[in-house]
Amino acid sequence: MALYIDADACPVKEEAKKVAHRHGMQVYVVSNGGIRPDPHPKVETVVVPDGPDAADMWIAERTGPGDICVTSDIPLADRVLKSGAVAIRPDGEAFTAHSIGNQLAMRDLMADLRAADPFRQGGGKPFSKADRSRFLDRLEALARKARA
Repeated sequence: MALYIDADACPVKEEAKKVAHRHGMQVYVVSNGGIRPDPHPKVETVVVPDGPDAADMWIAERTGPGDICVTSDIPLADRVLKSGAVAIRPDGEAFTAHSIGNQLAMRDLMADLRAADPFRQGGGKPFSKADRSRFLDRLEALARKARA
């Protein structure tokens, strides 16, 4: 049972580590660099080479049943789910086998729309305290379920 954090731009790294410590989980904080190592013995900071999706590939190659991955990356979440692990967004929304296909399709559609109109503005909603709280509640429930 391990927790994998797709750490580049993840706003809940510290919260995720606290939940993992409470449950005795090994934590892998994976990024392309710029992340300070954590002194906790169950936290491994993994710096992957620069390159497209290097952190995602590292995580996807290692996850399996009982593991949890924190990510906003939909293709990574798809690979994690296929490995038998669980994937959760930093806002607490869990990726599921039922919803991942629609999320991948929407991601591709939005990429096509942005490519067709380079002046198209947009972005996600700001990260809120409610998102952080929902994440903590959901991760706690997933960690308890993984231990059972």
